[in-house]
Amino acid sequence: MNKKYVDKLVNILNQEKMDAILVAPSEEMEFLMDHNTHICERFQALFIKNDGTYFYVCNLLTVGEVEAVLGPDVKVYGWFDGDGFIDTVRKAFEENGLIGKTIGVNSTERAFLVLQMAKEIDVKFVNGKPLLEEMRMIKDEEELENLRMAARITDESYEELLEFIKPGMKESDIHKKMNEIFKAKGADEGFTMVCSGPNSSYPHYNDDQRVIQEKDVIVLDWGCKYNNMCADMSRTVFIGGITEEERKIYEIVYESQEAGVKAAVNGAYIPDVDIASREIIQKAGYGDYFFTRLGHGIGYSVHEAPDIKTTNKRNLEPGMVFSIEPGIYIAGKVGMRIEDIVAVTENGNEVLNKASREIKIICPK
Repeated sequence: MNKKYVDKLVNILNQEKMDAILVAPSEEMEFLMDHNTHICERFQALFIKNDGTYFYVCNLLTVGEVEAVLGPDVKVYGWFDGDGFIDTVRKAFEENGLIGKTIGVNSTERAFLVLQMAKEIDVKFVNGKPLLEEMRMIKDEEELENLRMAARITDESYEELLEFIKPGMKESDIHKKMNEIFKAKGADEGFTMVCSGPNSSYPHYNDDQRVIQEKDVIVLDWGCKYNNMCADMSRTVFIGGITEEERKIYEIVYESQEAGVKAAVNGAYIPDVDIASREIIQKAGYGDYFFTRLGHGIGYSVHEAPDIKTTNKRNLEPGMVFSIEPGIYIAGKVGMRIEDIVAVTENGNEVLNKASREIKIICPK
């Protein structure tokens, strides 16, 4: 178990007057246990109590594997398919003093399982996701250094991609090249998205089969993983030239991104950071086309806390790491985004990505 973060989580449980938290198979489980398990219809979860102890409930088919991970001093409660899981969970709760208590639930547990337990066992389930986010929101120096390295490798891949991209190839060819570069530089595959032509107007475009054309706008959104820490960067490039309208949109996004980065300093109120960036796009007349949050936290996951948006009513603190990524997306026509990762420091902030944000026009050879 990741003792440092279990201890942080226990402190948060006590601050929030919560008795325990349920963590189903997920990135969160892997983060806490250094182990993850296949998620299926059978109930299983790690339970961490506010006194620092923990136990596990799972089907008999997983008991041996979990016991090997957690060791002999941690109780693993196994249940048989023919009996169902409720009686075993009730027994675990009785032995651990959780009957009548409040238990947080992580983001991957299925509602039908939680509802069944709540119906048949005297416990109160509440949303535990914010506690798990709080647990890992502030990065330590080792984590920050791994984030810097992931960002640097992603930066370095940009120039190679500019040399590689040309009309006639598919978006998937660029995806493949991104991951080849990461592997060559000693990093793991991470997040890759290539949005060309009209697909650039879809912020979370989910395909890769379009063929790159001359005069395309391409939004590249990608990042490797290094020592389990993620990078995420977006750049917008132009094939064979840029129109006046495209240049205008790009310059607006560029100015908006600069303003967001400048505002994202220690102590800043998160809604003000979003507003500083967003109002530039609004004043330019493109406010309706910037319909996403300004940014998201990053670390062990590409998307984690803190969200940089007007409804997140808190102030930035040293060790928070997140993206600043304004964009303009005109559906079915064109989209542009510039994204860098920012770490809050005692004296302001550190922009982890160093790759050029200037207009890049790829001339077909």
